[in-house]
Amino acid sequence: MLKVIVGSLNANGWMSIILVIILAGWLGYTLITNYRVRQAATYLSNEDFQSGMRKAQVIDLRESKSFKDGHILGARNVPYSTIRNFYQQLRSDMPIYMYDQGKTMSKRAALFLSKKGYKDLYILKNGYQNWNGKEKKSNI
Repeated sequence: MLKVIVGSLNANGWMSIILVIILAGWLGYTLITNYRVRQAATYLSNEDFQSGMRKAQVIDLRESKSFKDGHILGARNVPYSTIRNFYQQLRSDMPIYMYDQGKTMSKRAALFLSKKGYKDLYILKNGYQNWNGKEKKSNI
């Protein structure tokens, strides 16, 4: 029976099967990654981020140029590209509030920091692009 089905598939049928397998793999990977991130960090709305950031380390994960163009007031720039070298500068006894333009780099940083033993990790839910709080822009 299986031989009949396999033999009767044309090129479009095989392409469809391969496409479904690829999409299922991608969906599975995305779901697992999002689950792992939710175990490592908590997403915060703008309001929750603003109310808790005074008692936390606020980390901007964007590159220096983006940081200088504008950042959350009180944030420190630790670009994601350098976090593996400089994560020891972050205090493990204080909450870490992190953000980037969206939340892609924040999710990766949360997974990395979680592996290194950091516990109180928080991500700005909609990233800096939707931030409505106080900002600072450098004139340099």
